[in-house]
Amino acid sequence: MTASVFTSFAPMKIGIFERNADVGNPKLSGSSSYDSKSKIYTLKGSGYNIWFERDEFQYLFKKIKGDFTATADFELLGAGKDPHRKVGWMVRESLEGNASHLSAVVHGDGLTVLQWRVAKGEKMRDPEDEIFSKEKASYTVQLERKGTAYTMRVAPKGGTLQIVGSHEMKNLPEDTFVGLYVCSHNPAVIEEAKVWNVKIVRK
Repeated sequence: MTASVFTSFAPMKIGIFERNADVGNPKLSGSSSYDSKSKIYTLKGSGYNIWFERDEFQYLFKKIKGDFTATADFELLGAGKDPHRKVGWMVRESLEGNASHLSAVVHGDGLTVLQWRVAKGEKMRDPEDEIFSKEKASYTVQLERKGTAYTMRVAPKGGTLQIVGSHEMKNLPEDTFVGLYVCSHNPAVIEEAKVWNVKIVRK
């Protein structure tokens, strides 16, 4: 009896991640799954945006302390309802909708950017809180943390990773959430993304 009670409260692991959640209470519920045969993660999520002073999105994450390098291949499925639907890596201080975070983002229209919220509850600013990639329609996205410095790299399919930019995030704790996310940029729509070749290397 004790064992079954303990199991019911244990985290539900999804691949290498600890669990998933809809951050910011989006209108439509999202989901995350992992196919152990194909090693593909599928994320479905809604959300008005990841911007201004609060966010709404589906998040698949784990807690990591210290330096790391996270790399994966991303694909948003279908034509999409909004060109600014987005997928990528996110480092986040908490699961609160207005938490400080830094994200390596690929949009539905190919726009690729490193963006962040400096502190909890603050508005994300354009262009002060983002670094744009020269490349469009990136396939592989990498996010590296060394101390308080975060570096984003991207590559087209079969290409070599190139640096988008780096940013210091002193408000993010050393022990923080790291994971994949999808946001539809439309609260009435659920968008779907597939992510594979997912690796998080601890330093």
